[in-house]
Amino acid sequence: MNCPHAAAAASALAIDPMVQDLDGETARLREAGALTPIELLGVPALAVTRHADARQLLTDQRLVKDLDAWSLWQSGAVTHAWPLIGMIDAGRSMFTVDGAEHRRLRTKTSQAITPRRLEAIRPDIEKFTQELLDALEEQAVDGAVDLKTAFAQPLPMLVVGMLMGVDEARHPMLMKAYKAFFSMLTPHEERMAVLAELDVFYTELVREKTARPTDDLTSALILADEGGDPLTDEEVVGNLKAMVAAGHETTIGLILNVVRALLTHPDQLALVLSGEVSWETAIEESLRWDPSITHLLMRFATEDIEVGDAVIPKGEGVVISYRAIGRDTEQHGPDAEAFDISRATPIRHMTFGHGPHICPGAALSRLEAAIALPALFERFPGLRLAVPAEEIRNLPVLTQNDKAAFPVLLNG
Repeated sequence: MNCPHAAAAASALAIDPMVQDLDGETARLREAGALTPIELLGVPALAVTRHADARQLLTDQRLVKDLDAWSLWQSGAVTHAWPLIGMIDAGRSMFTVDGAEHRRLRTKTSQAITPRRLEAIRPDIEKFTQELLDALEEQAVDGAVDLKTAFAQPLPMLVVGMLMGVDEARHPMLMKAYKAFFSMLTPHEERMAVLAELDVFYTELVREKTARPTDDLTSALILADEGGDPLTDEEVVGNLKAMVAAGHETTIGLILNVVRALLTHPDQLALVLSGEVSWETAIEESLRWDPSITHLLMRFATEDIEVGDAVIPKGEGVVISYRAIGRDTEQHGPDAEAFDISRATPIRHMTFGHGPHICPGAALSRLEAAIALPALFERFPGLRLAVPAEEIRNLPVLTQNDKAAFPVLLNG
């Protein structure tokens, strides 16, 4: 058995917080091996880059979210001064606990986001989509518009805001806060202030909905009482804070990544527009090939864990590198690097996770994309990129595959 950190100091691959070459970094992670020593802003960890290994580890109870299991945290080598700590120590929610407590918190959320509730909001998503498409033409200058700012970003915030019962006037504040929280350019003190601002906002929201519950997700979380004790206010706040971050940010990426993939592969776009290949297939292939989440932070080994011919040492931090996993040739074939909506093998990816921690908002994100994308291309059949694809840059967000801007010509 090999310990991957034996030569980590010399060989660790530094993950670029500025995300200047995501394709190149993904390739380097894949080439470095199944369990790759990496460095996250000066902190060592192990990245999982193979589908089968990730599938094993995401159901392994010895790999936990508990920060106290991290040897670097125990020793004081990592403190709250580390810029990424807020993504790991984000307050008590289903995203930060394991086992029975995770099941309890997740059950309450599942009661709030049911298939019935999602189907009931389909007309609202369609309405939001059409209103944003109407506004696109009004915002365009010489036919050009930033598709992110005008469409992909406001749509999921409108949806999740409606689900939570948040006044639309507060949406800009939430979008600005989450953008600052995720950005690597945000100073540490400012990021901590953003977290405090979000805590105040969600605490006030929970207090308001406790006093006057309505038919929304926040009220459902507060009132859910099946399967054990009801959630505490802190737990409701933690779940809401994390769910908005996950649901809003990942859906922005999903919509834009599908658009970019199809516009840069016009032959495949033609297959979708002709109905020969479904929008669902195009969405799933994009989720595999260019997922919204690049690196999932972070889980910790409570004992030595064997993975293939390697070992994750007890106390080690583990990152699930979804973008590298999505291009695993052992899972997706020798052409895994290619975007191909007509590939012969079924698209079995893990972009939304696997096992007990699979993303509870996956169905909502897929529903939004399945409504928004066909409507966009139906309204603007001549849609094309306004700049070469390589000029579309990522935001400096280490964990997210998020674009700084997405300029398009509506009738190219």
